[in-house]
Amino acid sequence: MKLYSYFRSSAAYRVRIALNLKGLQYEYVAKHLVKDGGQHRRADYLAVNPQGFVPALEHDGALITQSLAIIEYLDEVVPAPSLLPRSPVDRAIVRAMSLLVACDIHPLNNMRVLNYLKAPLGQGGDATADWYRHWITEGFSAFDKLIAKHSHAGRHCFGDAVTMADVLLVPQVANSRRYQMDLSPYPALQKVAAHLETLPAFLAARPENQPDAE
Repeated sequence: MKLYSYFRSSAAYRVRIALNLKGLQYEYVAKHLVKDGGQHRRADYLAVNPQGFVPALEHDGALITQSLAIIEYLDEVVPAPSLLPRSPVDRAIVRAMSLLVACDIHPLNNMRVLNYLKAPLGQGGDATADWYRHWITEGFSAFDKLIAKHSHAGRHCFGDAVTMADVLLVPQVANSRRYQMDLSPYPALQKVAAHLETLPAFLAARPENQPDAE
């Protein structure tokens, strides 16, 4: 099993958490998104993943891209511990919480979007930081309410066990801290993140604990 990753990529961070939760060993292949004009843009990597994004996972001769597809794949090939609840309704709720991050926050705030705001559109650092914080605020306001509704003991996003929603939440919280966001308006979210960040699988996946960390 081989993971193409970048220590600071929140999407790769999600997959590292999932791999750790499943107890899977893997080869870490670093693709720096800034050095050398972006190592993910090189022809050798584009031959592996034509989209040129990280993460990408190689396993049993197949390449899987997109973090949520990878996480669900891992959940199917290694069923325990499961990252999705058993009932169809509960699974749909966890997927919706996960997609709130993956579709409604992260795509608006990833590096290529911020770089486009800065360069072609001429926005300065303050404007792009405001943009970044705005979309996290929009998403976290809803996510906090969903956690308050669906968490049993305030230690997980849904129910009383780690799910895919938790895997998505922690990297996004880490991103918010990089932009010095105040998380106090989101007490349920903050409480869950504080608990999850103490778990070994989440700790080992942290950006600063990766081999390519700067």
